[in-house]
Amino acid sequence: MKAIVITKPGGPEVLEIHESETPAPAASEVLIKVYAAGVNRPDVFQRKGNYPPPPGAPQDVPGLEVAGVIAQTGADVTGWKPGERVCALLAGGGYAEYTLAQAAHCLPIPEGFDNIQAASLPETVFTVWHNVFQRGRLQAGERFLVHGGSSGIGITAIQLAKAFGAKVFTTAGSDEKCAACEALGADISINYKTSDFEEALREQGADVILDMVGGDYIPKNLRLLREEGRLVFINTMKGSKVKGADEADFGLIMRKRLTVTGSTLRNRDHAFKAALTSDIQKYVWPVLEKGLFKPVIAQTFPLAAAAEAHTLMETSDHIGKIILLNQWP
Repeated sequence: MKAIVITKPGGPEVLEIHESETPAPAASEVLIKVYAAGVNRPDVFQRKGNYPPPPGAPQDVPGLEVAGVIAQTGADVTGWKPGERVCALLAGGGYAEYTLAQAAHCLPIPEGFDNIQAASLPETVFTVWHNVFQRGRLQAGERFLVHGGSSGIGITAIQLAKAFGAKVFTTAGSDEKCAACEALGADISINYKTSDFEEALREQGADVILDMVGGDYIPKNLRLLREEGRLVFINTMKGSKVKGADEADFGLIMRKRLTVTGSTLRNRDHAFKAALTSDIQKYVWPVLEKGLFKPVIAQTFPLAAAAEAHTLMETSDHIGKIILLNQWP
């Protein structure tokens, strides 16, 4: 089979097409013929050498989510059979003609969704459901702020939070992106390049904040949170430490009884991801199949053009998900 391999840490040009043997599934795995694979920010971090895969995952083939058809099942797999359409969360290996997935981390492609739309779901839906709804405990009627509203995580968080009855605020980097966020259901969208989101939301406040920025956003987030508020980190793109004159006042955590938490998904064990898959099929898939969630696809590329897809990802000029199609020279 053909796969996109990270030949060494570096820029998009280090992604090359290599050929290798098609893998055989272990007892608990399925082999998926890939139709489409999602591109995510962690893929870029891995390519640069900053996000190593967990033990047992493909070490040089990126890709955390795919949609396709089961080609083969492992000896202990009972819930799936060859020919069924699935989307799956992976620990790596999605940029390929075929990939392995834990059977318990696969989901049926939602009714009405095509392969491109389905490939955009697992990484962001799993991340948002766990961090916003399980760790952040977002409830109907609460006020929710997500930074980076036009990203894959952002468009997922906006729509799911709205579907479950929250009031939704977001930040984005242009007026066009803000308009896109509002079209998806955001009640207020703030262009962080022209406005201070803390000032804009001071009167509203937030019960839950999903932050992938960190850095100087941290003290602003803490001040915006209402009593019993929850701040959830999934990345710290501007740094994990607060620098400069605006220091984080952790006394606010005590006075307002705040919860500060966060997580990464890739390194969690199979059992955790299996339980999360089950919860998502039970609670989130009905929302998708009712039409309350619309995947936003920024652009598609052939897998052979993965370097171009990574170049677009790094510009942050896109709105929504970037998808790779199983197409080769």
